[in-house]
Amino acid sequence: MSWKSRAVLGIALSGFLVLCVSGCGKGGNIDAVRTHAVPSKMYSEEDIDAAIGAVEEEFAESWSGCTLTEIYYAGDEVSRDHQDWAARNHADEVLVLLSSFDVDASGGNGSLNPNSTYDDWNWILVRTGGGPWQEVDHGY
Repeated sequence: MSWKSRAVLGIALSGFLVLCVSGCGKGGNIDAVRTHAVPSKMYSEEDIDAAIGAVEEEFAESWSGCTLTEIYYAGDEVSRDHQDWAARNHADEVLVLLSSFDVDASGGNGSLNPNSTYDDWNWILVRTGGGPWQEVDHGY
């Protein structure tokens, strides 16, 4: 085999490996996620939608093997109960979302139960000065 043939073969194999690895890193599925409005005196609908968007983005990027089925605002009382998260994260606002998601046979990243559904999963988000929401914790 000539050096040109080996070079072409090497480039082809490298491209194939890149495609394989990038496919393995696919995040979670958010294609059919449902949400519903929860009244709030603390946050506008736009504020809540922006927080939901931040979680959906995180889920789509990092939650391989999982399908987000529902996400919604947990309510003012729950968000008030988590206000200590603002000081912990040098922020001035805290918003809590609840979600449900399914996990496939892979177990997500290995820390979740395979072939299971998680309900009432908390997402704690903070922001400062009306800026973008940042997810700082999640779980039960």
